Formats: sequence, C-alpha cells, structure tokens
Amino acid sequence: MELLLNAGADLGEGPAWDARRGVLYWVDIHLGCLHTFDLASGHDSCQEIGEPIGCVAPTRQGHLLLALRSGIWTLHLLTGTRTLLAVPEHIPGNRFNDGKCDPAGRFLAGTMDDAEREASGSLYSLSPDGHLQTLLTGLRISNGLTWSPDYRLFYFIDTPTRLVMAYDYDLETGKIANPRPVIHVPEALGWPDGMTSDREGMLWIALWGGAAVTRWNPASGQMLASYLVPALNVTSCIFGGPTLSDLYITSARHGMNPAELERYPLSGGLFRLQTDTQGLPTFEFAD
Repeated sequence: MELLLNAGADLGEGPAWDARRGVLYWVDIHLGCLHTFDLASGHDSCQEIGEPIGCVAPTRQGHLLLALRSGIWTLHLLTGTRTLLAVPEHIPGNRFNDGKCDPAGRFLAGTMDDAEREASGSLYSLSPDGHLQTLLTGLRISNGLTWSPDYRLFYFIDTPTRLVMAYDYDLETGKIANPRPVIHVPEALGWPDGMTSDREGMLWIALWGGAAVTRWNPASGQMLASYLVPALNVTSCIFGGPTLSDLYITSARHGMNPAELERYPLSGGLFRLQTDTQGLPTFEFAD
C-alpha cells in the first residue's frame, strides 16, 4: 500500500481515472473541491467548485461531468464554463454521493440525506440525450456501483444495509431488474462504501471504519482478500494506470475523534495498491 498524497481530506471520495490525460480525478465532498492528481508528476491540484460535489466522470469530448448539490453539470476543462444538464430532485437536505458512467455512456449517480437520517436518496441514470430515469428510491447512503465484465449485471451498495445488491442490467435501455443480495459485509469489517470491479468479475469494496479495501466473489459472497490501508475511513477505489492494474484508493478524516486520528494520521490520504489483476476502465459520458 503506497501513500500517493497526504491530502488530509475531510471526505475524499469518487476517484475516476482519465486514461486520455493520465490523471486521476477525485473529490472532497463537503469542501466542494475537485482534485486532479497527475500520475506522471505526482502533482495534485484542487479546484473549488463552490458547493458539495459527490462525484465526477470524464466525457468522450474531453470535458467533465459533475454531480453537485444543485444538479448534474458539465465542466469545460479549458474554459471553466459549466452547463447544467439535469436537476433530478428538489430535496433541501439531500446531496449527490457516488456515481459513474456505464459502458454505454450514461451517467448513474445517487443522492442521500447529508445528515444520514432520512431514507430520501435515489439513484438516477442520465442518458446523453438528456433522458433521466429514476432507478432506485428510498436510499439511506447511496454508494458503490459497478458492472460485471460482460455488462449484464449491475452492482450497488446502500451502505447501512451492509449489502451488495445485484441487478440484471439492460445496456440498451439502462434499466435494472431482478434485485438480489450477493454479498453481506459483516459488522466487524466496517461499512461497505465505494466499489469497483476487475476483469475476472470480482468486486473491490472500500470499508468505512474498516481501514481496508477488500476483494469479493459475488457468485459465492465470499471475501477473497483484504488489503490494509493506513486510514480508518476508506471511501472508494478505482483501477487506473497504464495497464489498469493499479488500484487508487480515497479516504476521509470526517467524523474521526482525536484518538482515531492519532492512530490513523494518514486518514484523508490518497493511496495506490499495485495488483496482479486488471480493472474495468472508467467509462465516459457520451456527450
């Protein structure tokens, strides 16, 4: 486990690999910071967005998609111009959390009650033509999402349930069906947070409060491996790098007490794990 950046992020989240530019995007949600980590130079820059930012996704035209409290926007990297694409809901206490694009170029992102009290969150799917679908409702903490290598299955985490749910996924329409639990994360391991998948169909799950990122077999529900992270609250992970074999991992200091911070001083850092597998690419929005 390699520390790439001792960022001290409050709520580091949402890593997304941009293969075109060789950079990793990630966010500090409550601070409204969009981070860009350049793999070649090791330099990290932060752009203040001005409101909470849940996640980011690259687009096929070289822009970025931002899921902000106010809605889903595109950001033109050269000019800094933003364009509002959709406002899925008008719930004052809600904000966007995790999200990413599907292989067909749709953007899926979920909302949650920022106070983590109400089950007011939903999972939305925005098509490139502007069509907005509501895939799930009644969510507490909409979190990790990913697909199987053949794109026929969609996996999703609502953190308080401790479950990874699998759905049949229709890539042509973006609809989900036939929900069933495939993984239960025991309390002793922490809370399931962000998630990604590898080319073998295994799921990599970050554990909030668990100081680890874990690899699971969704067919059996069994944990295959656990990799310790020197940060208590591990929030998300994504494959990147030249061969998509490096796992980039975000973490948070949010909610930690002084004793926990003393034990895990690198919480809020950005980490990298070199693996012996390959991940799925970070899919782009088809703008």
